[in-house]
Amino acid sequence: MTPTATTDAIEHPAREDIELAALLHALSDPVRLKIVAALASRPDACPTGMIDVPVTKSTCTHHFRVLREAGVIHQEAKGTAKLNKLRREDLDARFPGLLETILSAAPGG
Repeated sequence: MTPTATTDAIEHPAREDIELAALLHALSDPVRLKIVAALASRPDACPTGMIDVPVTKSTCTHHFRVLREAGVIHQEAKGTAKLNKLRREDLDARFPGLLETILSAAPGG
């Protein structure tokens, strides 16, 4: 996998390096699925703290890292906060229809 770095040194996999197994693993957890659903409903990036998940801050950090490393989200550091955005365009290009299928089958989807 060839990671690409943002100007803020947060590494993300390139579109062509997003792997199906990693993507499915990341989306298999209910908390991560809730995070993705929340990001899917927002047109713009949002801070990590704006997404309500029933876990501790350290566990939340872990879930966001799993999503980022799998290529599901893009994170950008802004001061002490991290802005998160769903990589919908990359995911749709790599695996057409998969994200929408998973989101529509998820609880509340």
